[in-house]
Amino acid sequence: MTKDNDRILVLGVGNILLSDEAVGVRVAEAVGADPRAAALGLRALDGGTMGLSLLVEMEDAGALIVVDAAQLGAEVGAVRVFTGAEMDGFLRRRGRSPHDIGLDDLMDGLRLRGAVPARRALVGIEPAVLTIGEALSPQVAAAVPQAVECILNLAQSWRGS
Repeated sequence: MTKDNDRILVLGVGNILLSDEAVGVRVAEAVGADPRAAALGLRALDGGTMGLSLLVEMEDAGALIVVDAAQLGAEVGAVRVFTGAEMDGFLRRRGRSPHDIGLDDLMDGLRLRGAVPARRALVGIEPAVLTIGEALSPQVAAAVPQAVECILNLAQSWRGS
C-alpha cells in the first residue's frame, strides 16, 4: 500500500471477548456501517488485538482516529476525544500489562518510520466491565452512537467542511 493522504483510518482496537474492552471494535463497525463515513473518506478497521501488524495500515493513512476502552476517571460510558499531542500524552500515562503491545508502542513504531500522522486522535470510552463476556455493558453500548458522532464531527473538521 502507499500513503493515501485523503484517507482517514478509523481503527477500533480491543478484545471482543472481554465485554467493554470490545467497544473500540464495535464503534469502528458502526462507523463503517454509517453512510456518512464514505463521503468523509473514512476507512473503518477492526484492529482487534492485531498488534504490530497494524503499523502498515496506520502508516498508509493520511489521518488516524483510534477508538478504545480507556480508563478516563469518568462515569461509565463517558466519551472523550484526545487529539495530537494530547493523544500522545494520554497514551504514555495509561496503564497496561507489560506483556502486551500497546497503542503507544504502535505510535512509537510510526515515529521510528517518520510516519506519525499530523492529524491523529484517540476516542476513549470509559468501560464498566472488562471480564469475559461478548456483550457491552448497557452504559457502554449506549455510548457507541455518541462516539460515532464524535468521529464523524472530527473527520468533518479535518476536512474543513
